[in-house]
Amino acid sequence: MTDRLWLTDFKYDDGAMLVKKTGARIPLTFSLINDVFTWLTFYGAAQSWRIWRRIEGHKRPTIAFYPDKPRPWYFIWPVMHVAGAKLIDDVTKADIVMQFDDCTETNNKLPDVKDGARLVNFECHDVSKSKVGVAFEKAAGYSLAVDPTTYTGRMVEKSELNAAHDGRVLEGPLDEAIPGKCYQVLVDNEIEGGLVEDLRCCLVNGSPVVVFRKRRPLERRFANENAQVLLDEPRNCYTADEITVIERFAKEMRLDWGGIDCLRDRNSGRLYIVDANKTDMGPPVALKLGSKLRATRRMAQAFGTRFAPKRR
Repeated sequence: MTDRLWLTDFKYDDGAMLVKKTGARIPLTFSLINDVFTWLTFYGAAQSWRIWRRIEGHKRPTIAFYPDKPRPWYFIWPVMHVAGAKLIDDVTKADIVMQFDDCTETNNKLPDVKDGARLVNFECHDVSKSKVGVAFEKAAGYSLAVDPTTYTGRMVEKSELNAAHDGRVLEGPLDEAIPGKCYQVLVDNEIEGGLVEDLRCCLVNGSPVVVFRKRRPLERRFANENAQVLLDEPRNCYTADEITVIERFAKEMRLDWGGIDCLRDRNSGRLYIVDANKTDMGPPVALKLGSKLRATRRMAQAFGTRFAPKRR
């Protein structure tokens, strides 16, 4: 897919841009325009990497995507170029073949690939919130999901769908659960300054590589608009046992590449994994450019080491 066809992914719909694949609506605001211009700065840097790799003549490893191709705002796009991977269309000839599909549930049959090809995310068929809850409980030994008709206290109601950002806090118990919604523990992840903090962890081969500390006002805890984002290392954000839980969770989800949202409860100290995304965008717009570049290089190094080790 060429860059000039990006706009076909979107459609104007009553004052917002509708993402055709996921159904997500992005309000047309001044903030959105500012975010676009900020992203374009990083895109320019990523393009320079891409051009330099072409000049150097890097042709290994080759990578193909199925059934869709990532646009430049997805994290895999700059990472693969920094790693020196060559994007090709023919999945039967690629060294790495990645399933790339924004849908919450997928049923992509494995295409014909060459012997020895590294397959990424082809066993990850479901990233719904209910699936996340089941996988998290198996990995951590304690529950995220609640039964809204019996749970007493505050809880979170969310859509099962990927990238909906429609969470709301409710007081239980409820008379009934709404179809298409899931219900979770309300994690008190508030920090100083009236902010909440999400620990967005990026995975390569099911292991954490970088963490984005995403902070936003408490009253906008479910929005995808950050007041501040800081780049950090997994060892600074999680204990060794928690990193093991994250890796167990990734294994349960069959998630080789992607991003997961972790919240730490300030009262209990417990870590909760509340979301998983196998087509994560990034780095976050609010992150400083220098940190965006460092994060991309770290992910690219892990990508090359874990998905495409050098041949002897």
